[in-house]
Amino acid sequence: MSIGTGIVLFVIGAILAFALNVQLDWVNLDLVGYILMAAGAITAIIGIIVMVSRRGRTRGTTTVVEDDRI
Repeated sequence: MSIGTGIVLFVIGAILAFALNVQLDWVNLDLVGYILMAAGAITAIIGIIVMVSRRGRTRGTTTVVEDDRI
């Protein structure tokens, strides 16, 4: 899920930085776009790291202990 969120943030940031040609006095949309692109890249990288670490932890053996008490 975090990889998808990172991609969405990156795409929205790229649209703000490169595709929109709107000038606002109170906000710089290019800067906001670059910030969103950086946040998206960081989020995607963290998502990949978490996914790889989870994959490494799930491998292993499971021991089942049966209880014969009635």
